[in-house]
Formats: sequence, structure tokens, C-alpha cells
Amino acid sequence: MRSETLDSTPPPRVSMVMPVHNGARWLADAIQSVLAQDFTDFELILVDDASHDASPAIMADAVARDARVCLVRLDQNVGLPAALNHGFAAARGELHSWTSDDNLLRPQMLTRLVATLDDRPNADIVHADFTLIDDEGVELGRSRVGPIERLLYGNNVGACFLYRAAVTDALGGYDTGLFGVEDYDFWLRAARRFTFVALHEDLYIYRKHGGSLTSQRAEQIQALTAEIVERALPDTLAERDRSEILLGLALRSQRRWRLDLVRRAFRASPLHVAARLPALGRWSLVVARNRLKA
Repeated sequence: MRSETLDSTPPPRVSMVMPVHNGARWLADAIQSVLAQDFTDFELILVDDASHDASPAIMADAVARDARVCLVRLDQNVGLPAALNHGFAAARGELHSWTSDDNLLRPQMLTRLVATLDDRPNADIVHADFTLIDDEGVELGRSRVGPIERLLYGNNVGACFLYRAAVTDALGGYDTGLFGVEDYDFWLRAARRFTFVALHEDLYIYRKHGGSLTSQRAEQIQALTAEIVERALPDTLAERDRSEILLGLALRSQRRWRLDLVRRAFRASPLHVAARLPALGRWSLVVARNRLKA
């Protein structure tokens, strides 16, 4: 690993990490959306995860143009969660966030997120609404983040967030064995000990496209999601709620039978599963069709 750091300058308030692996298509725009923030007291840590396209040249140009940008180069491709950990190991700010090389920050994002944490000194993490776009930048709709109390039902923290460095330190970063759900796992662990604030302002633009990690690894992500959610279920959770969460995980599985989840949901609350029999029937048909197509 090689790095170009900013240790000789005063620490910024915010450290923004951007892992990059062959992300040249949208990378320049993603970087510019960070550099164009209204809030200027930040460092942008680009983590080159062994890219072999035009990404290194784009990142080198950003470093040369703006003193707030530093670069961490990895000689071998380590994957997103490990790349994030390398980035935050170099972070000097008291507030942390990260973004992807295909997404965009709205100009006021950091201003609003920093102000929210400043106004709420007892809060540790703020997350905000965002807009979904496609490959061509066409808006697909707005995603509204949900209350942290519903986190076990789905990753409602979303793609736009800011948290105190103490969160990174306490959690030990992102789990490198959970590639694809490392963020959801991070929030599930954080929810046990930190306070979240939901900000219903559209501050970020998330690009959905066929080349994204979520699209490429959908089946693996569904399996890992079930693993981390079930592991996070507290012993004190009401049986009906446990059943609802497990059944929801089964119904979201599109390419493989998850009768194990259905059985555990049934053991937790037979009446709840019985009430969902129509949905289970539709799920069975979808899974059967997908198996025939595979």
C-alpha cells in the first residue's frame, strides 16, 4: 500500500472516503461533486483498489488540482470493505463519511449533515434522503430513509450519511467478510450503541445500473443479508416481530428456496406465517420460475 497523505496540514472536520476500482466512467463527476461542496473543511481520501482502467489518471489529476484530496494506492484488489478500512485508517477528521465512484453528492450535503450533528451533540450518526437515477442520469424517484427502530426490517439508513470518528473506532471498521452488505452490517452493529438521526432532505444521488455491485451479486447479497439480520435479532424481540422479519427475508429471496427461514418464522409465530400464506404462494411461483430460467 502506498499513500499520499496530508499530515502536514491541520486536520479537517470531515474525512470523506471514496474507494475506486475501475470506476473511470463516472469517477470525475463523483470527485467533482465532493470538491463542489458548500462546506469546505474536509479531506477526500481516494482509495485506488488496484484499478487498471483510466481511474488512476483521473485520481492523480484530482490530487494535483486540489490540496484537500489525498490518495491511497493498493497494490492488490482487496474489495470494498477492506478498501474502506484502508481509507479510514488514513482519515484525520472528527466526522466520517464515504461515497462511491458512481454516485453524486448534492452541493449542500455536508453543510446540512454537519449542522445536524452540531445541533444534536448527543447524536452520533445522521442519515438523509436521496434520489435514485439510472445509467443516463434519469431520475427514478426519491428514497426516504426510515427510523432506526425499523433497521432489522431492511437497510433504511440509505446511501447518504455522516458519523463521528468514535463510531469507526468503536466498531473496528467494516467487516471484510461481508462484501456487499458491509454497510448494513455496520449500521446493525452501530444501532446497538449509538444514536441515529434521520434527516428528510434530498442530499445525495444514487446511481442504479447493471454494473453496480448490488446488481452483480444480488443472490449472494440476499443470503448475506439474511445471515447478518438473523444474527442481530435480540433475544428480547417479540416472537411475532421475529417471525415477520424472518419471513420478510425469505420473501425477498428470488433465486433460491429459503424454507429454513420460513420454518424458523413458523416456529416463532405460526399464526403470523399462516396469515401470510397468499404471499408465500406467490413467492413460491417466482422462485420456481427463476429456477427454470437459471
